[in-house]
Amino acid sequence: MTHVAKEMQRQGFTVPLLIGGATTSAKHTAVKIAQHYEHSVIHVVDASLSVPAVESLLDPTRKPEFVAKTKAGQERDRANYAAMQSNRTLVPYATAFKRRFQTDWANLRIDTPSFLGTRVLPDVPLSDLLPFIDWSPFFQTWELRGKYPKIFTDPVVGEEARQVFDAAQDLLRRIVDEKLLIARGVYGFWPAASDADDVLVFEAEMGRRDKVSSAFVRFPMLRQQWERPGQTDFRSLADYIAPVDSDRRDYLGAFAVTTGIGCDELANKFQHELHDDYLSIMTKALADRLAEAFAEYLHRRARLDWGYGQEETLSTNDLIEERYRGIRPAYGYPACPDHTEKTKLFQLLDATQQAGIVLTESFAMHPAASVSGLYFAHPESRYFAIDKVTRDQVEDYAQRKQMPLAEIERWLAPNLGYDT
Repeated sequence: MTHVAKEMQRQGFTVPLLIGGATTSAKHTAVKIAQHYEHSVIHVVDASLSVPAVESLLDPTRKPEFVAKTKAGQERDRANYAAMQSNRTLVPYATAFKRRFQTDWANLRIDTPSFLGTRVLPDVPLSDLLPFIDWSPFFQTWELRGKYPKIFTDPVVGEEARQVFDAAQDLLRRIVDEKLLIARGVYGFWPAASDADDVLVFEAEMGRRDKVSSAFVRFPMLRQQWERPGQTDFRSLADYIAPVDSDRRDYLGAFAVTTGIGCDELANKFQHELHDDYLSIMTKALADRLAEAFAEYLHRRARLDWGYGQEETLSTNDLIEERYRGIRPAYGYPACPDHTEKTKLFQLLDATQQAGIVLTESFAMHPAASVSGLYFAHPESRYFAIDKVTRDQVEDYAQRKQMPLAEIERWLAPNLGYDT
């Protein structure tokens, strides 16, 4: 989005730029985007609010006040952000690495997966995924704030939430009974080792992995640098894999799943043939929930295959709340925000051929109702946010990825703790 704003400025555009979507905010728009385009940059919370925003921009009597009010709010957001940044301490990358999360690798229990390489799940019954659905995010799609099932007793949105939920159950039963969507996935395990802040992946059939040069995939990782009060270490996902010189054999897992096969066709049928936008949106919302449920379902299966999952005694709610050992971070999310690494992940899994998921030129997944990521089994692994990073780490990261610094900075723009 920042790149688009810069290009519009460079090419002399004068039209307003509207920013919206689930991953955007008014603050992000003010701090990262608006300052790069001299004309109006307007953030809208959801699509329905784009109409009054455009009306205000087109009305010559309302536009000056609307634009002035927007720019004043953005100036305020930038000032508040600058004040917050002045109180934020980013340690040098070398310091962060020295204070990395430590493991007693000599004594850590490392479980061995029951197989190496990939396994394909060509058509998982949707009924198998239903117990793993987390319904709370579903209501956020409809701008209904609350946690399932307590949301039904909310005095403000409870009644509407129940109506939307009942409609979703009717459509979901039809999708399951008539097999209107297909759940397809692929997952696997490989010998792995860490080399500083890189995770090395080795051929599944290799009996040894004693040389860095023998790795056939290298996943560079980023490391935390923001020193919060009471922080004792700065984490990288590479910390959760045994170092190459530790004399321990470790493993990395990976997965890609989709429940979006058939989603576009069904949504388009509702929208264009039956003129029912509500059910079109509902179809996509349910496909997203099923995809996340598939990721949860498959992670449980992966833990069983990895051995340590055999010891779990967890309820369905425990699984939804992720009260188990291990994590499954996805590229683009806080612990590994670089979307470009999805290319290697998809090559490792052969995800396009095996699961029917393709990457767009901007590294989005299609079908949209898809989830992919890595599996870590370290007993103390947990999710974390990289947040802001300094130039010295970005330069090191660009060198490890063998990509131009400017290109890395473009992909990591939200995480840069400095001005380019």
